Amino acid sequence: MGVALTRAAQWTAAGSGTGRLEITPLNESLLNEIIKFTDSFSIKHPQEAAFVFKEPLEWQTKLEPSAFESGYEISSEKTVKSQEIDKDGQPLLLLRGSALKVRSFGQLSRFLYVAGEKRLTEAQTCLEANRDPIVKILGPGYGTIEGEDLSMLRLLDKMKKDDASDNEMKMKISLLLQQLDMQLLNSSLKQVSQEVRLTPTAVKNEVELLKRFSGATEDAVLESLEYISDYEFSNGCRAPPWRQVHGEICYLSIKPCDTDVMYVTCSTAGVFLNGGREKERDQINYERKSDIYKDLVTFLRERSAAFVENMAKQKYTFFDEPKYEKHYQHMEAVEADDYGQAQKFYDYAEKNVFEKPKSPLVKSKPTESKKLEPSLKWKSTPGSREGKGARKESKDEKEIKPIPPEGKKRSSVASPGSGKGKIPLKPEEVSESSSESEEEDEQPERHQEINTDLPSEYWQIQKLVKYIKAGNQTATVIALCSMRDFNLSQETCQLAIRDVGGLEVLINLLDTEEIKCKIGSLKILKEISQNPQIRRTIADLGGLQIMVKILDSVDQDLKCLAAETIANVARFKRARRTVRQHGGIKRLVGLLDCSTMASANLTPLQGKEIEVARCGALALWSCSKSARNKDAIRKAGGIPLLAQLLKSPHANMLIPVVGTLQECASEPSYRLAIKNEKMIENLVKNLNSDKEELQMHCASAIFKCAEDQETRDLVRQHGGLKPLATLLANSGNKELLAAVTGAIWKCAISKENVTKFREYKAIEALVGLLTDQPEEVLVNVVGALGECCQEQANRVIIRRCGGIPPLVALLTGTNQALLVNVTKAVGSCATEPENMMIIDRLDGVRLLWSLLKNPHPDVQASAAWAICPCIENAKDAGEMVRSFVGGLELIVNLLKSENKEVLASVCAAITNIAKDQENLAVITDHGVVPLLSKLANTNNDKLRCHLAEAISRCCMWGSNRVAFGDTKAVAPLVRYLKSSDPAVHRATAQALYQLSEDPNNCITMHENGVVKLLLGMAGSTDETLQEAAAGCIANIRRLALATEKAKYG
Repeated sequence: MGVALTRAAQWTAAGSGTGRLEITPLNESLLNEIIKFTDSFSIKHPQEAAFVFKEPLEWQTKLEPSAFESGYEISSEKTVKSQEIDKDGQPLLLLRGSALKVRSFGQLSRFLYVAGEKRLTEAQTCLEANRDPIVKILGPGYGTIEGEDLSMLRLLDKMKKDDASDNEMKMKISLLLQQLDMQLLNSSLKQVSQEVRLTPTAVKNEVELLKRFSGATEDAVLESLEYISDYEFSNGCRAPPWRQVHGEICYLSIKPCDTDVMYVTCSTAGVFLNGGREKERDQINYERKSDIYKDLVTFLRERSAAFVENMAKQKYTFFDEPKYEKHYQHMEAVEADDYGQAQKFYDYAEKNVFEKPKSPLVKSKPTESKKLEPSLKWKSTPGSREGKGARKESKDEKEIKPIPPEGKKRSSVASPGSGKGKIPLKPEEVSESSSESEEEDEQPERHQEINTDLPSEYWQIQKLVKYIKAGNQTATVIALCSMRDFNLSQETCQLAIRDVGGLEVLINLLDTEEIKCKIGSLKILKEISQNPQIRRTIADLGGLQIMVKILDSVDQDLKCLAAETIANVARFKRARRTVRQHGGIKRLVGLLDCSTMASANLTPLQGKEIEVARCGALALWSCSKSARNKDAIRKAGGIPLLAQLLKSPHANMLIPVVGTLQECASEPSYRLAIKNEKMIENLVKNLNSDKEELQMHCASAIFKCAEDQETRDLVRQHGGLKPLATLLANSGNKELLAAVTGAIWKCAISKENVTKFREYKAIEALVGLLTDQPEEVLVNVVGALGECCQEQANRVIIRRCGGIPPLVALLTGTNQALLVNVTKAVGSCATEPENMMIIDRLDGVRLLWSLLKNPHPDVQASAAWAICPCIENAKDAGEMVRSFVGGLELIVNLLKSENKEVLASVCAAITNIAKDQENLAVITDHGVVPLLSKLANTNNDKLRCHLAEAISRCCMWGSNRVAFGDTKAVAPLVRYLKSSDPAVHRATAQALYQLSEDPNNCITMHENGVVKLLLGMAGSTDETLQEAAAGCIANIRRLALATEKAKYG
């Protein structure tokens, strides 16, 4: 790790003081690798995780003490201490104010879990404060050094001479860290090898080119561009040698026409803004102050609107300089109109931020001057007067970078020949926070190199766009029809429309009064909006707002096309929000109101109504990925209309309707409505469809709704279990399989359904899916088996089908949901002695025990519950438990957890462990009595029941009865008898009976009124409760008689 941080990580090198890790893709990748290594360290290497560092890792954390929960002690002075301590009694994690000290990998792993989304920032801060962490972890002898590293040889010599117990541990940790080092170096090498680097020659050529078009003239692209240093080294660099080692080539002073002077560094990694000249010392401040750009032109386009405008005004020869062509991939010289092709000028912004859609410059008609005509987006600078209203680009906080201080807001104007002129856009309400957690990630924009190898369709489409811009209504319609003759599903054709400014023209056509133009435009937009880049550009240009208005049109075809296009565009967060904010949800719900649905023979008018409803459902499906949109659909009255459409016999209608329902079923209000509107019957019916997509959405809706007992019964009553079992055979379609197994899992919560599944051979099919499946399928398969395992017959089936070995193998995974389910399934299987023999042979109990170290409370609790039947049914359970090194101490320490489910499960496990006298003695030594006593003041009946059982068992060793009395556990137990749960009564009476063997405990019980409570229970029909209550009363009475006899003789 030290070598990787020294050689591979990118540190700021400017000025004096300690360097910082730059925010670069390479550093982020390295940090994520280190986090992944640390996160899984406790699970993969539990013994090494407990090793105490030579010195603590110290840094300033941003976390508040309140973020720390179970396993930590928080004092009023903003001090947090881990309950885990070293041999000197020092906590392994200590937080005072913002100063944090961590002394083991185990605590580092837990800290990263606590940090959650802030883990990347915390890891960065830690490494900046501890530049060579290995020295603090293992000692100065392991520090990172240049040249040959002999630390391992020295350690081997030391091990031979010295028998210190931690030497072997140090060697293991050192080897693991060296392995991580190699992994980080390989990862960084792979990433660096893919980067395109600038050269001094390329920078020099670009500077000379830009100088030719700089000066004091009106159309100059820059006022001035000068090197800061006149001296050029033999390698072509002008940076000093001590800066060349950082990859820097030269420094420039640039004065654009519309901003102040900028000081720029050109390096092999790209071009960026530096700190400028320091007046006191007349030196350059080398520290980077901006993003890194691929070249000077890209940098200047982002920083100066005047540069963009004046570049578009340059003569044709600017683009046709052959000697620069090889250096500038973003400036392509292509053939002029003599060859029937257009001039192109492309914007390639290579940064780790949102890349704005590229807009080309097209050559004007031959009858005019030989200047290039700027495209709509390039021409619209703040100073442009063409077009009466400029559209503001809508901004989305997740999709674009912040505007730099020097930057200007760009706008775009309507094409003079494109209908009605401008399209007004309302600014996005950026401050509104959306609750969409399901947003799909759009692919980053890929820029296609434009050259003469492009197909002829590319250039033909661009000519058609020109005709649409300049032509009258008839020419526009003909051009639109001609454009539809091309294969618009091809990316080349889609980008050809966008690159020449065709999207602006098509969207402007939607704002005209001509129906034919609108229909033609929408048909093209519907096809090309399948492309993620096109979708975003349509949203940027205000297309969604116009399409929402079209939904009010009386023309059915227009409504259909507008809704289908909205369905394509609304696949990312900002677009969905735009539809809602402009009243789109209410209008789309209105499209669902279709009078004729059941009839198979439809008139053309009825068929059109059904098509409008289908398109409306399609658009709502895309919009329903937002929680706010789901609420808006419900408030607009969408649920009854969707229920009506669900009865349709047409599969193409059902897919978007069921898709919308299953998307919305994540909300409780929708699940209740689906049940009340009697939609379950239709969902079950459509499981028998021959359309796999429809089957998948129906199964997914049942999966989400079947948490409810009544819904599960409805699925069974309407015959839904058999088709679900049958669909398990379709293992090729993983999405369908995930939905079906999820539905089976939830339906199997009801015992009646489990019986049916056994009848339909579903359990055998589920066992067959335990291998070679993605995690989303495995989670559901194992969850279903866990529910089915509650019945003895099913446990036998799983064993006979060979299901136990793959279940045990899944215990080594890392997926939290999968671990919770697989531990439950293994624990249920372990209730059968024959199954337990197989689990024991496969070392399953040890794997379950190791999951108690997992940082997730749900996994800890599920593992502890699974351990209980394993101990009950193992042949030599006591010896097996003792064979786990540190196992008993680990489970006792879990009594310090704050999670009630963890505490209840651990108490249940301790009850079983304490059946063996030797194990009971060991856990007593580990302090089980005070920890159990500390939990006594609880109101949770589940915890009360298992806690009382654990206390009852632990009383059977030495002076534990007395110890429970001393630690104030007796009085709270008496209050448990007032609970309404009979299981709590039985467990508590047994515990009180054991405790009553000590006279002092009898006195405490009597003082707290136990006799009156136990007298009623002595007549219970539960023999165990009856016997324990009577025994406790007898002990109290015997003590009273003995006291009277001693007192009165």
